[in-house]
Amino acid sequence: MSLPLAIAEKLQLLTGGEQLPASRLKHPVIEEMLRDEVLQSRLAGRTKSTLYLPDTTAFANWLYNRYNIRDLELYIRTLQDEELTRGQLVQATGDSKAAVIRTFKGFLINSYMPVHCTLGGEPYIVQPVPGTFSFMYDYERFVPSADVTIVGIENAENFRHIAALRYLFDDIKPLFVCRYPQGQSRDMIKWLLAIPNPYLHFGDYDFAGINIYQQEFRRHLQGRATFFIPPRIEVLLEKYGNPALYDRQQLNEAHLEEEAVQYLITLLHRHKKGLEQEVFLRGETM
Repeated sequence: MSLPLAIAEKLQLLTGGEQLPASRLKHPVIEEMLRDEVLQSRLAGRTKSTLYLPDTTAFANWLYNRYNIRDLELYIRTLQDEELTRGQLVQATGDSKAAVIRTFKGFLINSYMPVHCTLGGEPYIVQPVPGTFSFMYDYERFVPSADVTIVGIENAENFRHIAALRYLFDDIKPLFVCRYPQGQSRDMIKWLLAIPNPYLHFGDYDFAGINIYQQEFRRHLQGRATFFIPPRIEVLLEKYGNPALYDRQQLNEAHLEEEAVQYLITLLHRHKKGLEQEVFLRGETM
């Protein structure tokens, strides 16, 4: 068991001579410290008590012997670091697994044509070999050309077969990004906020797809984000739509000012169906 950050921060207050109400320090680590008499309790009224450190040197020794923490302040700073690495954990605790770390930050990118970008100020061309994707780890230094539109793909099959969707995007220079695997969308949003390029969301045509767009992208990017409505969407919705996608989903009504989204909502209510984006792999919007 590692020392939780919240408990470490409270223990640091005690090292400065403060006393804290026992009610604020409820944790198995605290119980262990009380049993070992490293931490002691003092009555503060008839029913309340406070906790304090009688000997900070004894506490420092206990902390090192129990958790291999040599410097409590360094340990706290390390765990507070959003870009925490396993190397930093080893330095602070001797244990690379003392905290949960996202080993792979970044997100997947794909393209069916060369997309000119820079990476760390150097020219970089995105053009994965068919059947492969690129994983952009150092996204903070990844900048597409100004004429590139970032297209967010919601579903994996469409992301895999983007060459089959080329007919949908003839009027732009697209760079495709994917919000999966789970957890990568946060990095994608940070990146999108740091670059000036427009964002086009290509998701499912149902309430769940609209909610993902509104909550994960539009609310951050505002007017730089638009929801992609392809040609003949109403014909495809009527022909291939699934009533279950309409019946089982609910729409979050907040911030639905975009005209394209309003139009889609009207179509969903009119036909009482939802449409999954994989239908466009059939090429029927040509």
